[in-house]
Formats: sequence, structure tokens, C-alpha cells
Amino acid sequence: MGDSRLPTSYMTPGTSSFADFLGVEAPDLLPSRRAVPTGDAGDLAPHGTTIVAATFDGGVVMAGDRRATMGNIIAQRDIQKVFPADEFSVVGIAGTAGLAVEMVRLFQTELEHYEKIEGTTLSMDGKANRLSALIRANLGLAMQGLAVVPLFAGYDVAADHGRIFSYDVTGGRYEETAFHSVGSGSLFARGSLKKLYREDLDEEGTVTAVVQALYDAADDDSATGGPDLTRRIFPVVHVITADGGRRMPDAEVSAIADRMIASRMQRPDGPAAPLT
Repeated sequence: MGDSRLPTSYMTPGTSSFADFLGVEAPDLLPSRRAVPTGDAGDLAPHGTTIVAATFDGGVVMAGDRRATMGNIIAQRDIQKVFPADEFSVVGIAGTAGLAVEMVRLFQTELEHYEKIEGTTLSMDGKANRLSALIRANLGLAMQGLAVVPLFAGYDVAADHGRIFSYDVTGGRYEETAFHSVGSGSLFARGSLKKLYREDLDEEGTVTAVVQALYDAADDDSATGGPDLTRRIFPVVHVITADGGRRMPDAEVSAIADRMIASRMQRPDGPAAPLT
């Protein structure tokens, strides 16, 4: 039975893409359709910085630091940059924080809408492609300095292993092997993981490796925040396995960070990797 208060299109099954539906019925609600004055607005909004992800036998881990910057100012010390996309995937944000959070919410709605319309979840490649389309739609804002460059990861139920996808500002999608990082401290984080990552790491070892990588990034990049011991602010860490995704409790992350910092009191540059 129809509802006279709603247009017919709202009650008729149509596209499985919520963003496409919104583009037809209310395009002004899409972030990419809003008019923005000309010029570079990059320094006017807080930016999220470093996200790290790594796979292990049985799943994938993603972690993000907690600092947002606005030029040379720390805009926020405890921002959340890693969010669950659905039960088996997670997305981390780097770039313009406000637009990135809005894009994540739209992406979450996209996946939920598809599942309700089709009666099944999107494949891992399908999810990665949907996120790519949302990033591509933001290209106009990216050209004005408001870029969003997320990192996407999850457990592929069909393939039975964790997967990681990176993107560029045009929506280009690239599958990464073993580990990856995005954001201002990504070069330092990836350099750290090149020495710390091993294929035989278990879940706890992988979490420790990504937290170490974030610490190394914060050591060399002023826009990346390391563990804040006085305020007890630690990275947000998500673990996704065949059982689904979960955010690690702050108590578990802080225990790992405390052990890491204690060991760095003896060797500030972190654990030494073997030469061969």
C-alpha cells in the first residue's frame, strides 16, 4: 500500500546505489554537488593524517592516529579516522576531515542500501568500486584543495583472506599487498613496516607492527600524532576476520603502546630488523 506523503519513486524498487538514487531525487544533498567558491580552501579545514593497514593470516588490521591539523595548528587531538564500513570491512580517512567523514557516512549508507535492496552484501571488489565512485565525484572539490584519500580494507569472505585497497584523488583503485599507508606520514609508516612486517605475524603481532609504524610516522611527521600518554589518547585500531570486524578496546591498545614506549626508552628508533 502506497504512502501519499512520498513520491512514487520513493516506493518503487530501483537502483541499488543510494548515491545514484540521491543524485536523482535530491542532488543538492550530495557533497560533490554543492557549490564552492573558487580558490584554494585547503588550509581552511582540518585535515586527517596517517592511516596504516596490514594483513595477517586470517584477517586484516587498520589503525589511524588521532591528530587533525589545520595548517601548522593542531585542530583536534582525538579525532577518529577509522570507521567500520559494514560487518566485514573498514575505511580510514586522510585528507579534509569534514568531507571525509561525510563520505564515509554516505559509503556506509550505500552498502546498507544495497544489502536491503538486493538481499545480499556486495562483494569485496564491489565495495571497493563503490568507494572509488564516491571519491571520483569529489574531484571538483579536490581541485580546490579539499581532497579526500581513504584507505579501504576488509575480510573477503569468498577469497578467505584480508585485502587492502588504496585510492588516488581521481578515484583510481589499487589493491595493495601485505600492508599500506596513506596520509602525510605514510612514507615513514611504510618505511617502518618494510622492516617490521612479516607474513607469519599473528593478530597481536600485526597490531603491534602498525602501532610501531604510526609511532615512527609521528616521530618524523609533525601532522601525525603519536600516543599521548598524559591524556591517554591512543590510535584507533580495527581488526577484521572471518568472524567480522571489531574495534580494539582502548585498554588493549594502550597496553601495546605502553610496552612499545617502554622498549623505546632503551632504543628510541624502535626494534632493529635483521640485515638478512
